[in-house]
Amino acid sequence: MPNIKSAKKRVLVIEKKTLRNQMIKSALKTAIKRFDVALGNKDVDAANAAFRFAVKKLDQAVAKGVLHKNTASHKKSQMALKLKAIA
Repeated sequence: MPNIKSAKKRVLVIEKKTLRNQMIKSALKTAIKRFDVALGNKDVDAANAAFRFAVKKLDQAVAKGVLHKNTASHKKSQMALKLKAIA
């Protein structure tokens, strides 16, 4: 446990940031899972909607600094290939 005031504050700030990052990552994972389920069901309309939502969540994660932009770009590219395969 820290003794210095600034170190105590850093602990509190890091806890808040960790919770925010977990929330963003969880929402992103859920969106990607919904896309995968729609792909598995061969439902093109649902997959398109889920793809758009997942891309939005990826872009939000990049904007918040949770993901690197290249990681998000790679994930979007892979999802687009999967979507194109069933369309």
